[in-house]
Amino acid sequence: MSSNLASRFLVAAVAIPAALVVVYIGGWALAGALAVLCVAGTREVYNLARSGGMRPLNEIGFVGAAAVPFCIFLTAPGAGGPGYDPAVLWLGAAVWLLLLMLITARTRSSSDRPLASVSVTVFGVLYAGCLLALLVLLRHPSVPFTTWAATWLVFLPLVVVWVCDTLAMAGGSLIGGPKLSPQLSPNKTWAGAVSGTLGGMIVAPVYGALLLWPNGVSFPIWMLVLFGFVISVVGQAGDIAESQLKREVGTKDSGTFFGGHGGVLDRLDSLYWAIPTSVILLELFGVT
Repeated sequence: MSSNLASRFLVAAVAIPAALVVVYIGGWALAGALAVLCVAGTREVYNLARSGGMRPLNEIGFVGAAAVPFCIFLTAPGAGGPGYDPAVLWLGAAVWLLLLMLITARTRSSSDRPLASVSVTVFGVLYAGCLLALLVLLRHPSVPFTTWAATWLVFLPLVVVWVCDTLAMAGGSLIGGPKLSPQLSPNKTWAGAVSGTLGGMIVAPVYGALLLWPNGVSFPIWMLVLFGFVISVVGQAGDIAESQLKREVGTKDSGTFFGGHGGVLDRLDSLYWAIPTSVILLELFGVT
C-alpha cells in the first residue's frame, strides 16, 4: 500500500466518526460545521484568484459563504426549524449582491478590474459555499425519515466518493495505462477511473442493503447502482475541474486546512459536484 493511500485511510479513520456525530445531530450543529468548511473553501478560492492577479472582496464573500448553510437550514421544509419561505433566501442573496456591488464601487477603481473582483467573489461563494451547503437538504429532506435514516442518506454520496477515489488511486497505481487527462491531472489514468466507477457501483447497493433499507429508506437496487455510477463519474469530473483551477496559477495544493493533506478544495473537490447531484438524483428517484 502506498504511503498516500495509507494516509487516506488514516484521515478517514479520524474524520468519519467526527462527521458521523455532527451529521447525526444535524440542525444548527451541521449548519455550523458546514459554515466553517464553506468559509475555508471560499478563502482558498480567493487565494487562488489572488495568485492569478484578481482581487476578490474577502470579507463580504466570507459572510455570504458562512450564511448559506444556515439559510438553507432555515428554509428547508424538513429541517424542523422556522421553515421560512424559500423566497427569503433569494431576497437575502439579492441584498448580499447589492452590498457586494456597493463595496466594490467604494473600494475598486476602474483600473482595479472591478468586474473580475465581483465575479470571483460570487464564484467563491457559489462553488465552495452553496454546493457544499446543499448537504443540509440530504440530512433534512421533506420525507420524515428517522434520524439514523437521514444520517445514513447523507453518507451515501460521501462513501461512494471515498470508495471511488480510493479505488481509482489503487487501480491507477497497479494497472497504469493511458492518462485520463494528462494536461490537467497527469497522475490519473483511464484504468483508475474505471476502477473507481466500478467500486462506486458496487458499494452503493451494498451500502443500501446494510444501512438504508433496514432504516426504511425505499431505494431499489437498480437506483443504487445507477446512483453509484453517476456519483462516481461526477465526482471524478469535479476532481479534474478543481485541478484546472490550481494548474492555472501553478499550485499543487489549494491550502493547508488539513495539514499535509492539502486544503478544503483538495479534499472536497469531488463532493462539490457529488452533493448537488445527489440531491437532484434523490428527488428524481422520489426518495426524498
